[in-house]
Amino acid sequence: MHPNFSRLSALYANRPVILAPMEDVTDVVFRRLCRGVGADLAMTEFVNVEGLLRGCRNARRKIRLADDDALTAIQIYGADPARLAEAARFAEEAEPFFIDINCGCWVPKICGRGAGAGWLREPAAMVAMAKMVVESVSLPVTVKTRIGLGPESHMPIVDLARRLEDAGVQALTVHCRTAQMGHSGAADWTWAARAREVVSIPVIVNGDVRSGDDAKRALDTTGCAGVMVGRRAIEHPWIFREAYGVLREGKVVAPPTDEERLDLCRAHLRANVEERGEPYGVRVTRRHLSGYLAGLRGASQLRQQLNREDSLERCLAILDTAFVRDAA
Repeated sequence: MHPNFSRLSALYANRPVILAPMEDVTDVVFRRLCRGVGADLAMTEFVNVEGLLRGCRNARRKIRLADDDALTAIQIYGADPARLAEAARFAEEAEPFFIDINCGCWVPKICGRGAGAGWLREPAAMVAMAKMVVESVSLPVTVKTRIGLGPESHMPIVDLARRLEDAGVQALTVHCRTAQMGHSGAADWTWAARAREVVSIPVIVNGDVRSGDDAKRALDTTGCAGVMVGRRAIEHPWIFREAYGVLREGKVVAPPTDEERLDLCRAHLRANVEERGEPYGVRVTRRHLSGYLAGLRGASQLRQQLNREDSLERCLAILDTAFVRDAA
């Protein structure tokens, strides 16, 4: 047994709810905020190997890990096996917990060039690529992929799981939609269960996990080692606190109060501005506003006002006008 196998198995046994890699979302600021509301294990944004190896500033930013990123994995993507292996060696120097290969991005400009879910067109090539990356680094290597390109009549994930394990991949995350589906339709968790049944490495189920109850149901019905949360965390990072409440204590955790929502919004704005300056730091926080302000009186008006402002000071002043309901 590979020594990294037990390392990852132990990790998922204690921390089975994982923050998914999301472009322009899971940066160092958002990872820290999610950890503040219950997350443990997190993934970076996906990193283009060509940009990383060319010295692109944005790619280098993505692999920069903070002191509290001990349980963070770096995810890389690309269409050239040799370049992926080289980038993995480079990423290893940042000392992530492990390295993940993106074989699931369905976006046409990525998939169409052979990267991301494009690897699913040739499963044999995908396995050979994964083996090359595994052999290039000493850290655990994992893969995140979809159940297939589509249509539903062709789902290579079960056979692919076996072959990836044989190639030395130490864990597999299965987004339970085809690449063709994108984010539409329902995720079919049974595919993660089928993959889990044929391998000894940990399998992580991903797709349509929107609540603590969903996280428990996904783990209970699939027998998977962990569950990965993506889009729901953008608007509701408290899902990690809620999931662990159900999983560890068997209880429903109260939703965030109005004041908690506003406090997290303020903290996110301040941290983004500190990390990226104005106005960009303010602008990149906007995608989270609808979730942070959900349920507040006048939330729509607040969001409209905030979306027109590029100044941190003015955004904070607007938030100070928000009506907070009596928690009692």
